[in-house]
Parts: sequence; C-alpha cells; structure tokens
Amino acid sequence: MSTAMPINPKPFLNGLTGKAVLVKLKWGHEYKGYLVSADGYMNVQLANAEEIIDGAVAGSLGEILIRCNNILFIRCAEEEDEEGEMRD
Repeated sequence: MSTAMPINPKPFLNGLTGKAVLVKLKWGHEYKGYLVSADGYMNVQLANAEEIIDGAVAGSLGEILIRCNNILFIRCAEEEDEEGEMRD
C-alpha cells in the first residue's frame, strides 16, 4: 500500500496560480475557477468562478474570495474529471 507524500502548500498554490482549480469546502460546496492569488493565510481568490452544489452548477459568480478556514482541499481542475469541464 502506498502512502501519500505530504506537499508544502505554499509552493503548490503558487504553482496553481493562473490555472483552473477546484476548491471544495468543508460542508461539500465546490467552486471551480482560475486561481488569481493566495495570501499567507491561504485565503484564495478565484476568477470566473462557478458554484457547484451536489455535482451540479448552481451559478456563475465571477471573482470571489474564499476564506482559508472554510477550505477542505484545492486541486487542479484538469485532473478532476473525464467530462472535460474547465479543461485548458
């Protein structure tokens, strides 16, 4: 059984800047957008964001800021699914 290698979050987020990302919140909401920036506390700013609730797009939000303590995880949207949503 392989174990996941821990990743330093700051360089990881810096590497995702300008790319399409998926941000999942602790209570299940998801946001897709382009990572504009992340500050020292890891609050994130997304552009062209869409809100995803229970797997369905709930609406387009434009530019948003997500407070760090609400985030469960962040990942690159290109890795996300086979349907081709938000692929660059």
